[in-house]
Amino acid sequence: MSAATPLPQERRLVTAIPGPKSQELQARKLGAVAAGVGTTLPVYVSRANGGVLEDVDGNSLIDFGSGIAVTSVGNSAEAVVARATEQLAAFTHTCFMVTPYEGYVAVAEQLNELTPGDHEKRTALFNSGAEAVENAVKIARSYTKRTAVVVFDHGYHGRTNLTMGLTAKNVPYKQGFGPFAPEIYRVPVAYPYRWLTGAENCAAEAAAQAIDIINKQIGADNVAAIIIEPIQGEGGFIEPAKGFLPAIVEYAKANGIVFVADEIQTGFCRTGQWFACDDEGIVPDLITTAKGIAGGLPLAAVTGRAEIMDSAPGGGLGGTYGGNPVACAGALGAIETMKSQDLNGKAQRIGEIMLGRLKALQEKLAGSDTVNIGEVRGRGAMVAVELVKPGGKEPNPEVTAAVAKACHAEGLVVLTAGTYGNVLRFLPPLVMPEHLLNEGLDIIEGAFSRV
Repeated sequence: MSAATPLPQERRLVTAIPGPKSQELQARKLGAVAAGVGTTLPVYVSRANGGVLEDVDGNSLIDFGSGIAVTSVGNSAEAVVARATEQLAAFTHTCFMVTPYEGYVAVAEQLNELTPGDHEKRTALFNSGAEAVENAVKIARSYTKRTAVVVFDHGYHGRTNLTMGLTAKNVPYKQGFGPFAPEIYRVPVAYPYRWLTGAENCAAEAAAQAIDIINKQIGADNVAAIIIEPIQGEGGFIEPAKGFLPAIVEYAKANGIVFVADEIQTGFCRTGQWFACDDEGIVPDLITTAKGIAGGLPLAAVTGRAEIMDSAPGGGLGGTYGGNPVACAGALGAIETMKSQDLNGKAQRIGEIMLGRLKALQEKLAGSDTVNIGEVRGRGAMVAVELVKPGGKEPNPEVTAAVAKACHAEGLVVLTAGTYGNVLRFLPPLVMPEHLLNEGLDIIEGAFSRV
């Protein structure tokens, strides 16, 4: 059976999770792979397609993770496999900086067209989200001739030295890995659920605080870039209060600061729109993308205003594998799939189902003396629940971990997140059939009832 042959879209458990073959492979992993490379669920996958993952023991698991929002078009999507296979047979690499090829140009054209704004744009391709963010900083500094970079509480931007410095959360991303790059400054974000004076005041007060810190502690004339995720991913799927992002964009524009939208997790139909910025009509100067861009193949990009992108000197951008031809072919296949199957519409439908059922679960748990769902939030197929201890908003990471473990045991892949470790995040493939989506939600409800 080929990798592209569709798998039955059903959950099937024939062993405990993880099964004996997965346990054997995990023992090999512990002896061969660096201990710092963690694993959420040590189930070793042999095939994957649509909304399921099949492991080496023959179990079929429902996938609410999508490889952290990567396989939005599903694993082994037909157009991705076909285009990548054709490219593999033609050639695997030449390095675009040495002898270029059409696929890189075609991906750049697609990104220039799809990303927010109708201004003239340019794109540069890279390997990973962190690399895209690093290059966005390079480009912004080249254009503005300034050095300071402003980021936000609860933000996540990567694991390289510079992007670790941009990332807010210490453990496990930063602990023991410093010193970090200089000229990085952190300001408050509009986190409605935890804003002390109430969600209704959040946008205006958070924007005023952030701008005040920039003006007083950094100086607007020293800031090259302001970087933010339109919905913060690892921070816990925090959607800034409406009005916050437009206020920050307006401030950046008034002060000649490059506004960078990190859409690495939110982009490519994940939120029910091509990009999360579209929700409030935000037009970033630069936008970074990766994850869902290429159907599981490693590719990332920086796309932005032509005058900003073109400010970097010749040879200043690039990398040996950046815009690899096979990854570019996969990206063209992924974008074709998103368009032809209306994955924005499917993401919106997933959001309707998930938010409705999770809010009902929140109400059901309201009287529990064990755990409460403090907030259900998200857009499209990017949904989360924040778990708190009964009677207040104190984070409950212990129960969060227990619920995730219970889901895993029943064959549902879920992820945790959040600065406080108390958020369950759900990122199902956008092609997931509704019966699997609802079965996964049944498992989540059952997991809560057992903790």
